[in-house]
Amino acid sequence: MTFPHVRQVVLDCTDARLLAEFYRELLGWSYRSGDEVPLGQDWLVLRNPAGAGLAFQQVADLPEPTWPTGDRPQMLHLDLTVHDAEELTAQHRRVLNLGAKLLRDRFDDPDEPLYVYADPAGHPFCIFVG
Repeated sequence: MTFPHVRQVVLDCTDARLLAEFYRELLGWSYRSGDEVPLGQDWLVLRNPAGAGLAFQQVADLPEPTWPTGDRPQMLHLDLTVHDAEELTAQHRRVLNLGAKLLRDRFDDPDEPLYVYADPAGHPFCIFVG
């Protein structure tokens, strides 16, 4: 028996180019052919050389999640890992400089140091030592 595989995770957003650029810079991935600036605008795909990629679908309106408080849950989030606490610290600075907002700081957690952020569209994502 064969099984389907995950090609990409699709994130809805009100500015597909802005969000795609954020993740392109963060992850170091490349656009699929035809999605480079200034081409594609409302459906953009970043290719991950090691597996499933990310796609960005433009929508007219999207209420931002209010997680961890409030009435709008996150629905989905990305888990990103680094090798050690030193790399986590370096990535923390990069992520904030790229425009993410810090939602939760658990860097001092002895079992699983991590940070939770919101990307420029408000989607939560984590970076932790794994």
